[in-house]
Amino acid sequence: MLDHPPPNAAFGGSSSSLLAFGLRALPFVWAALLAMACTSLLSRLFSADPRTVYRLFFVGTWGSVYGVGQVLFKTTPLLLTGLSVALAQRAGLFNVGGEGQLAGGALAMALCGAYLPTSVPALVSVPLCLLSGFVCGALIGGLAGLLRWLAGAHEVIVTILLNFIVRALLVGLGGVLFVKESVHTAPIHAAAQLPRLSQWLPALHGSALNATLFVGLFVVLLYAAILQHSHLGFALRTVGQNPDAAAAAGLSVGRLRTLAMALSGGLAGLGGANFVLGYKHYYEDGFSAGLGYLGIAVAVLGQGKALGILVAALLFGTLSQGGLAVNAQVPRELIDVLSAVVILSVATANPEVRRLLSRLPQTLRPSLASPANTPGPARGTP
Repeated sequence: MLDHPPPNAAFGGSSSSLLAFGLRALPFVWAALLAMACTSLLSRLFSADPRTVYRLFFVGTWGSVYGVGQVLFKTTPLLLTGLSVALAQRAGLFNVGGEGQLAGGALAMALCGAYLPTSVPALVSVPLCLLSGFVCGALIGGLAGLLRWLAGAHEVIVTILLNFIVRALLVGLGGVLFVKESVHTAPIHAAAQLPRLSQWLPALHGSALNATLFVGLFVVLLYAAILQHSHLGFALRTVGQNPDAAAAAGLSVGRLRTLAMALSGGLAGLGGANFVLGYKHYYEDGFSAGLGYLGIAVAVLGQGKALGILVAALLFGTLSQGGLAVNAQVPRELIDVLSAVVILSVATANPEVRRLLSRLPQTLRPSLASPANTPGPARGTP
């Protein structure tokens, strides 16, 4: 006799999926409500009408074509620095050196684009500049991984110190490489420049949005594909979840961690393309303005997932552009407060969501488990 499905089995999958989505969205809903409350309160403290602040914020971001372009421009480097931190986290490491890796990669791109022969076509110049930025960032990140492997030095301490060392080196090199009486290098050749999207969409006129956005989106897809569907991704996730088991299975934990830090640094180095190749067309001292550190917030908020990092980068890009839009009404530092509120809200609410998940019936729990923590069939080891 055929077995009959349990009651409501036909609807169990869809209802549990909706419940999963609702529970996972709770931290972000809570963060949005707190951010709005803080905005209203702080606006009143500065004698500004909260409704005016909200209107300016919306019009300056998603309420106009120019605003959308600027949001996407500010989102692009955050995508790459967020992916940089997330990749290292998958291997059980914490890369705090995105700021130095980003600046080093940007300078390498600028020098490559400025000193390449003018006869080199764009199809060669642009990839070479991107490769130089990736390699420079990878060398800085790989050094931290190598010191962790060979000397047992913690990567957090090493990457923080490398930020200061790289900063000092760049200041010293600036005395030789910068244009006289300026704080920037010589402009890159036209063949090495990435076009602004306003060339194809006139409505974006004045916006700094450029083709680096497509580079960032491609890297997001590549990140997801490598981590979920490749031997390297499986090895990195194994090392991150259980290094002892990985070593017992024959994987070289030190080598994989060094590789992870090198790839992580390379991704951060690519972030400089948004400014150097697509916007100013030269390296300028201090251009990053904390983008490397903000990438940590993007990775944490995105929970290491490609789609989550994309959404988190869009959020912080919106807040960054919105801060400029409301600057006439309230200090721009208000946006820094809102960013901190969002991060703290999500970070504190996630444990509560996990506690709620653990109290659900066993039949619902597997569909709600986080893909990053759900064991699956091995795809093979390298």
